[in-house]
Amino acid sequence: MAIELPAVRILIVDDDRAICDYMQTLLERDGYQVKTLADPTTVEEEVRAGGYHLIILDLMMPKLDGIEVLKRIRKVDSDIAVVIFTGFPNLESAVASMKLDAVDYIKKPFNVDEFREVLARVMRKKGLARTPEEQLHRVIGDTIRNLRKDKDLTLKQMARRTGLSVSLLSQIERAESSASISSLYKIAVALESRIQDLFGHY
Repeated sequence: MAIELPAVRILIVDDDRAICDYMQTLLERDGYQVKTLADPTTVEEEVRAGGYHLIILDLMMPKLDGIEVLKRIRKVDSDIAVVIFTGFPNLESAVASMKLDAVDYIKKPFNVDEFREVLARVMRKKGLARTPEEQLHRVIGDTIRNLRKDKDLTLKQMARRTGLSVSLLSQIERAESSASISSLYKIAVALESRIQDLFGHY
């Protein structure tokens, strides 16, 4: 059964049109829905209206700097993923952006592969899987966590029951590691479930 992946919507905020156009082309080619914004003062209403999953935000802009824009974004949406982008990285702005819960801080000019890696990490962290395989790992991880919690079992108790390490179990639940069939079988037995139950409504 093919899985319909939700379109991931990205907003790019940068006063440099060339950067906006380049980023938009790059990201749309990777299958993201992208909108660019050259005027940082309009970000709040855009975030309110747009249903974005991720914002890529330039730090040095006329009118408003990125940290101020990030403060405004956080007033509207405390959960949206924000990646800070700057040609002038420094410790002060890095610390300020992390305090406002930016998920990453990237230096311009950037390496495309590194940038894709950052995006993939952000997507995983926010539960926005990009491939059917990642989606499946997420369903399995969520299902195992829910079944374990229903039975009031800790990861340590699960580790004892399955013979698998706590860190592996934790990675499987967070969809950071794919479980082998034998691991899934041990987990299913420990949860008094059938192995197919771990696949959720797949």
